[in-house]
Amino acid sequence: MDINEKIIRIKRIVLIAGVFTALVSVLMLFNYMQIRGSQPLESRALELLVERLSAEPGNQELMAEIRQLDLLARRAYFSSLWQIRTGGYLLLLGGIVLVIALRTLHNLQFRIQKPEESKSPGRLDRVLAQRWIGISALVLFLLAGASAILSADYVSQFETLAQAGEPEEAAGGIETIRITRDQEVASVSDDTAIEEDAEPVDADDEADAKETEAEPQPVPHVLTRADVEQNHNAFRGAWGNGVSKHRNIPTDWDGESGRNILWKTEIPIHGYNSPVVWGDYLFFSGATNQKRVVYAMDRHSGTILWEREANNIPGSPATPPRTTDDTGLAAPSVTVDGKRVFAIFGTGDIIAFDFEGNRLWARNLGVPNNHYGHSSSLLTWDNKVFVQYDMIDRSRLLALDVASGETVWETPRTSDISWASPLLAEVNGQFQLVLLGHPDFGAYDIQTGQKLWSVDVMSGEVGVSPVYGGGLVFAANEYATMVAVNPTTGEIVWQDRYYLPEVASPVYHDGLLYIATTFAVLASFDAQTGDLVWEFDGEDIYYSSPVIADNKMYVFDTSGRAYIFRPGREPELIGTPELGERVYATPAFANGRIYIRGNKHIFCIGTQ
Repeated sequence: MDINEKIIRIKRIVLIAGVFTALVSVLMLFNYMQIRGSQPLESRALELLVERLSAEPGNQELMAEIRQLDLLARRAYFSSLWQIRTGGYLLLLGGIVLVIALRTLHNLQFRIQKPEESKSPGRLDRVLAQRWIGISALVLFLLAGASAILSADYVSQFETLAQAGEPEEAAGGIETIRITRDQEVASVSDDTAIEEDAEPVDADDEADAKETEAEPQPVPHVLTRADVEQNHNAFRGAWGNGVSKHRNIPTDWDGESGRNILWKTEIPIHGYNSPVVWGDYLFFSGATNQKRVVYAMDRHSGTILWEREANNIPGSPATPPRTTDDTGLAAPSVTVDGKRVFAIFGTGDIIAFDFEGNRLWARNLGVPNNHYGHSSSLLTWDNKVFVQYDMIDRSRLLALDVASGETVWETPRTSDISWASPLLAEVNGQFQLVLLGHPDFGAYDIQTGQKLWSVDVMSGEVGVSPVYGGGLVFAANEYATMVAVNPTTGEIVWQDRYYLPEVASPVYHDGLLYIATTFAVLASFDAQTGDLVWEFDGEDIYYSSPVIADNKMYVFDTSGRAYIFRPGREPELIGTPELGERVYATPAFANGRIYIRGNKHIFCIGTQ
């Protein structure tokens, strides 16, 4: 290719990048002016309705109209905010391509330009015109970029009505533990060392996998109710239900200053799963396209005790399936039965280790046919590991033997793809495995896998997990419905479509059902009737699920701010401490401690 052909191609790239950047800039400026001009969170229409309500306090129709208008405004606002943020990334990409292409074009033209041409009047006019076009494009680019930043921060101007008081002075620094691949495995204390393999933990040849593999346990470990309730062995804790019995849980901390942050440990490999706790251990997983890893941590110090790769698994795909950035290959949380930790990845690989990091068994369940990536977390009970494996085709529910990984039973499901996690609900003294999919919401016998009841009520992309309490099971999903079902009869008790969660799962406590939405609203409903009890406007969206602990409700928004409420029929806000790091995971609890996975670190929160 000669230099003239290169110039022609670079000019085309400049033209495409310029048009793309200009179009994105104009759209972002328009969106910015629209969102700033409309000010949905300060709606004059809402103010007038509220003034009318003060004169007519008992007008239920007026109250419903206010709620509906506020709900629509908030949904529209957060949709616009997402568009601005996405546009910002596209604008940056287009700008980088445009600058590189212009620079390349200039260098190529300079190489073939004749000296006398640069002095001609026509040439000077073209140069001046190009400069003015460049300056105009730069101004447009900067204005659009500024609109993205200002719009992204706009929501922070709206403070909540109830605040927990001024933050206290910092009470100490944060110990940050940085972990590298070559770091030797640390021990919990000087006299409790954990043996390591001679080879590095990231070795992926088959000989190392066989060396670390152990024989299945000959006698099954019996997991008791006390075991489950005294630990936090699964996503959302005991039975996957979002309620912890641990006490003395802190309500005040500050990630920036380190107040009440006992430790934080850098996460070696990213993932969106939530940490689980058993005894002195904390477990989580991470994944890239090259490796999938399970981690064991000393929960008292934050030291990573071991990390084990899920590799050399028969049937595992040579190339991992494509997933979205907000799911990845390590979205499902691990589960623990007191002797073993079980993990599943978006490749369909499921693996078990003992607490010393010895590999017990591994198998591939088939690569998930899932356009976002597999994210249903695991549950264990009755010497079984339960796997909800809903996908575009061949959805099924599996129970695997904890000691060998062999299939105890497998039940085909008619559900479409789902990202929800299973729930264990004790109904009339027997556990039901409750699953939510599209369209069915139903339960299965844990001994046989037989379906006990099912109702076709759900639609859309189901990512919210069910919850149990007060003799009812509850399910909800954005753009679908919220429903309460009697698990004894399988009959629908009530349905509601007012406030619906999209990612965060609901939680039940003392007759009330609580949900957190992606348009920054927390809401409470009467669990028996479905009537709205109260609503609370937050400041950012919720991915982390609310959890009840120590007679308090904890929920983190994606900015890392926690909202702590005293459960009840009034929204009693106790505090809004901030972690200083984005949060998508759900916290785990132990007595006096909160463990939360941020975007980059695992944090331990507790009083000094």
